[in-house]
Amino acid sequence: MWYRADEAQVTALADWTAKVLGAPDILVNCAGIGGKDKPFGDVTVAEWDRMLGVNLRGVFLVTHAFFPGMVARGYGRVVNIASQLAYKGAPGLAAYVAAKAGVVGLTRALSYEGAPHNVMLNGIAPGPVETPLLMAHSEASLDMKKGQLPVGRFGQPDEIAPTALLLASEIGGAFYCGQVLSPNGGDVMV
Repeated sequence: MWYRADEAQVTALADWTAKVLGAPDILVNCAGIGGKDKPFGDVTVAEWDRMLGVNLRGVFLVTHAFFPGMVARGYGRVVNIASQLAYKGAPGLAAYVAAKAGVVGLTRALSYEGAPHNVMLNGIAPGPVETPLLMAHSEASLDMKKGQLPVGRFGQPDEIAPTALLLASEIGGAFYCGQVLSPNGGDVMV
């Protein structure tokens, strides 16, 4: 199906990467889609499959393609992008929340397999960040969400990137294992 991560395309990417760039030490799974706010009873099976296909199956396929090589080489950093909604949920976004919660679970489960081989898997669960995914929501919804944030504004992509750099670095990410950091403007405080 067109909307799912395509295993053949991921295999082709892995082959190209090995030939052109060499074996990767860092993998950041950041592709994802959002959806329109929709009551769960109105979500179609096709919409559910599309959301989980891109946001969770895609992370599985790409990690599956690169993780074994990292383990064999004895080094790697995998950073999976989830969402703070994996922890708090949200009305009208059941499929998105389920997919991102799956990313958190996959990250933590694989960290047990990777850590003995110096392959650290961690995640980032950002709060609302000014991206096309967030800005697709209604103005009323955006205003309400912004008003709920202790910092009083949405994040910017360049405020999330340093977290990825930390987790992907050789020294900074060496003792992070199965963690999901959440730069979110105070939306979720753990």
